[in-house]
Amino acid sequence: MNDIRLAAVQMTSGDDVAVNLTAARQQLQAAARHGARLAVLPENFAFMSASESARARIAEADGNGPIQDFLAGAAREFGLWIVGGTIPIRSAEAERPYASCCVWDGQGRRVGRYDKMHLFDVRVPDSSEAYRESARTMPGNTPLTLATPFGALGIAVCYDLRFPELFRAMLELEVSVIALPAAFTQRTGQAHWHTLLKARAIENLAYVVAAAQGGEHPGGRRTYGHSLIAGPWGEVLAEAGTGPGVVTATLDADYLRRLRAQFPVLSHRRLATGAAAG
Repeated sequence: MNDIRLAAVQMTSGDDVAVNLTAARQQLQAAARHGARLAVLPENFAFMSASESARARIAEADGNGPIQDFLAGAAREFGLWIVGGTIPIRSAEAERPYASCCVWDGQGRRVGRYDKMHLFDVRVPDSSEAYRESARTMPGNTPLTLATPFGALGIAVCYDLRFPELFRAMLELEVSVIALPAAFTQRTGQAHWHTLLKARAIENLAYVVAAAQGGEHPGGRRTYGHSLIAGPWGEVLAEAGTGPGVVTATLDADYLRRLRAQFPVLSHRRLATGAAAG
C-alpha cells in the first residue's frame, strides 16, 4: 500500500444526463490535475429528476450504456480509479433498477459493482419530507471490497452509512479506504452527516471518501453537500461547501500502518455467542 491522493467530487445534478456528464468530466479532470489517483462521484451523479419513475427510463444494461462508457473513458483518459457514484442498472423488474456503484481502474477496466443494499424508506422527523426508495429501486445483498494498488477499497452508498455492520464486513480484507457516494437530504445531513462519517472512519481505522450531492435539484429537493475526506482517527482532512467542486487529501500509508499497530482495536473485537442468563 502506497501514499495516494484521494478526491471527493461534489455535484448539483439535474435531469439532463448530458449536462451532468459534462460537469462530472470537468470535476474528474480537476481531481487529476490535483494529483488524485482515486476519485469518488456522488450518488445519482448522472441523473436526478423530480420524477422517480424517470430513473427507470435511463437504466442501462449491466456493462453496457452511455453512462458506463463515459466512466470507463474518463478513468482511462485521466488515469484515475473512479468510484462511479450510482447509476441505474436494470434488474428483473423494469420499474426497479438497481442503484449500482461501479468501480473502474486507471486503465478504464471495470473491476467491481456494488448494488446499494439499504434503501431510504423514511419520513424525516419534524418535516413534510418522506421517501420510499424501495418503490423504484431493487436492493442489493452483497458487500463489495476490492484489492487495489493503494490497499483494500470498500464501497457503500448514502443510507448504508447508518448500518455499521456493513462496514465491519469489509474488514476481512483489512479495508483501508471506504468510498461513500451520497445524496443526503439537507435536514438529515445537518443532523448526522459529519457524525456518521467520522464514526465509520474511527471504528474501522480507515480513510473515508464521501462524495455528496449539494444544492437544489428538480422538484425542489435540497441536498446537504459537504463532501469530505476523513482520516482514520476521525480527522476531517478536506471538506467542500454546498455547491459543486472537488476536494482532495492524501492517504498516508505509513501513518495508517502505525496507527493500527499502536492502537490495535480491530484485533480486540469479540463477538457475542449468546444471551446472558437472566
